[in-house]
Amino acid sequence: MKNRKIIPALLLSVLLSVLLCGCSEMDEILRMAESMQAMESSAAAEPSEEASSKAPAPEGTFRSHYIDVGQGDCEYLEFPDGTTMLIDAGPPEAGETIRKYLESYGCSRIDYLVATHPHSDHIGSMKTVVESFEIGKIYMPKATATTKTYENLLTAIKAKGLKISTAKAGVKIKTDEAHKLEVKLLGPVGTEYESLNNYSAVVSVHFGERSFLYMGDAEKLSENEILDKKYDVKADVIKIGHHGSNSSSGAKFIKAVGAAYGILSMGADNAYGHPHKEPVQRWEKSGTKLYRTDQSGSIVAVSDGKTLEITTEK
Repeated sequence: MKNRKIIPALLLSVLLSVLLCGCSEMDEILRMAESMQAMESSAAAEPSEEASSKAPAPEGTFRSHYIDVGQGDCEYLEFPDGTTMLIDAGPPEAGETIRKYLESYGCSRIDYLVATHPHSDHIGSMKTVVESFEIGKIYMPKATATTKTYENLLTAIKAKGLKISTAKAGVKIKTDEAHKLEVKLLGPVGTEYESLNNYSAVVSVHFGERSFLYMGDAEKLSENEILDKKYDVKADVIKIGHHGSNSSSGAKFIKAVGAAYGILSMGADNAYGHPHKEPVQRWEKSGTKLYRTDQSGSIVAVSDGKTLEITTEK
């Protein structure tokens, strides 16, 4: 950007030199001017940092983004066939962060939108998402809330003429045999809970030899119901339930999952004390390497169905 300001000044200097110099020196000066003009054209063609964009996931690659939205959850999934999924959309103040993050990866359409449950730290910016992107199917559990955030989301969905599919255990969202991919819901198993957290849509992704689990805010009750149904919960990477609260991450469930990596999504110095000491110790004792969005920023897991790589923003 600085070159664009310097080069015109140099051209002006060259022009003055032409006027003051004799004919014998003029050809050399004009060649200098042409060279500077070419430099200016090259500088103008270079994209600025602001305009730079990350590429979508390559064909045959699965990429799972755990977006740093502060105290809340938001996961962006890029499937090997080019389709996408967004699980939750953080708190109300995260709308622009999410929109810019998705657009930086070339996202203009979300094929599958999952609102795990109607708490504002999970659906707070989903209205912005619905209004900003083309949306395919929407999945939400049979749980309601009386909050303005929830009502605004329903209004945005209706305004676009979209329909809501019920998120519940056993639902198959996507099967792609060519890429050995299956996406399904393991929860909620039940239909009535005292805590909204246990209505959480639990998303399971199997891709080749790798698997991923997204728990929303599912608590120990939901974890045990999933285990009782004999669902396959083994995962290489798990988005740990309820921001690492002690209400989730029971010892039996942790052992069944056997994750190599666990992702904790929360804001720095949050008022809830997340993550709590006990579940962190349980995961670490099981051999799971933990990543936290409050410490590492956004976290990305990438797999070709065999290999697995984790990268962090910070």
